[in-house]
Amino acid sequence: MCKTAKREIERDILAYLTRNPSAEDTVEGIVEWWLLDQRIRSESERAKQALAELVSKGLVLERAGRDARCRYRVNAERLKEIKKLLGRAGRQPRAKQANKRNV
Repeated sequence: MCKTAKREIERDILAYLTRNPSAEDTVEGIVEWWLLDQRIRSESERAKQALAELVSKGLVLERAGRDARCRYRVNAERLKEIKKLLGRAGRQPRAKQANKRNV
């Protein structure tokens, strides 16, 4: 295991224990519950930031639901542009594509 991954797991375990000081579990339980909890917290924050950026660019639309929680969906008027952006991100330079075919 690389040092970075090990440190991340150590931080996640300690963060969970800080919020739940009476917690006790097996390795399997820690992986399933504690580490999953930390990943969900991290990914939720990253998703909020990404959505805010996409909304500010007009690529994703945001609306408040009846329960006051925000809902997100694609801006259909910008769908062609979004597909182009996604296509560009996944493409390799032509020279590399040609080499792959010759392999």
